[in-house]
Amino acid sequence: MTQQHLAYILRLADNALILGQRNSEWCGHGPALEEDIALTNISLDLIGQSRLLYSRAAALETALTGLALTEDDYAYWRTERQFTNYTLVELPHYGPLAGTAHAEKDYAVTIVRNVLYATLMAHLWPLLERSSDTDLAAIAAKSAKENRYHMHHAQDWLVRLGDGTEISHRRAQSALDYLLPYTNEFFSADALEDAVAADGIGPRGTDLKAAWLADIGATLDEATLKLPVTGNYITSGKLGIHSEHMGYLLAELQSVARQHPGAQW
Repeated sequence: MTQQHLAYILRLADNALILGQRNSEWCGHGPALEEDIALTNISLDLIGQSRLLYSRAAALETALTGLALTEDDYAYWRTERQFTNYTLVELPHYGPLAGTAHAEKDYAVTIVRNVLYATLMAHLWPLLERSSDTDLAAIAAKSAKENRYHMHHAQDWLVRLGDGTEISHRRAQSALDYLLPYTNEFFSADALEDAVAADGIGPRGTDLKAAWLADIGATLDEATLKLPVTGNYITSGKLGIHSEHMGYLLAELQSVARQHPGAQW
C-alpha cells in the first residue's frame, strides 16, 4: 500500500469518470432512440466503475494519510491538474477544427474514441483481475463484463460507418486520423506504472500495445479503414497536464456540487 498504488487507482477512476461524462452528453441527443439509450447505459457503466474505484482509493487514502474522503471528494472537489485521465477521453465529440467553439457533435468521433478506449480496457481489465490488490481485482472482474458490451457496440458501429456510405466512411476515417495520435499516451513510459507493476498491482501500458494494435487492426480491416501514422507526440493528461477542453468539462461536471457544498442528494 503506497502513494503510487493510490495514484494508479485514481488514474483508472478518472479515465472512467471523464469518458462517462463525455458520453453522457448524448443523452437526449442521440442520432436514434436506441443509440440515445445505449450511450446513456455505457455512461452509467463507466461512472459506476469510477465510483467503485474512487471508493477503493478512499480506503487507501485513509490507510495512508488518515483522511476520510468519499467518491464525491474525488469527482467534485479536485482541480483540473489533480485529474490524471488520458487526454483522449476528455476531448469533445467534434473534430479538431472546432476548437472551443460550439459545434455539432460528430457521432463518428464518439464511436472511434469508444473503440480505442474499450479495446485497451479489454486487455487491461483481465490483467487487473489478477492484481495483488484483491479489491481492485474484484472491480476489474465486474468491469471486464461491462467493457465487452462497450467494445462490441463501438466495433459494430465503426464497421457500419466505415463500410457504409461514402460520407460515413470519410467521417469515420477523419475521426480515426484525428484521435489515433492521442493513443500514444496509453503506452508511454511511466514511473507510476513501473512501480505498480513491480508490486503486482497492474501492468505497464507498454505491455498492452501489441495486443491492442492487433485488435484495432482487425476492426479497421473489417471497417475498410486505414490505420494512420500516429507520430511521436505524446499527450500528458495522465500527468495532470490537460487540453483546453478539460476545464469546460469539469465546470459542468462539478457545478451543482460547488454551488451547493455540503448538500445531500
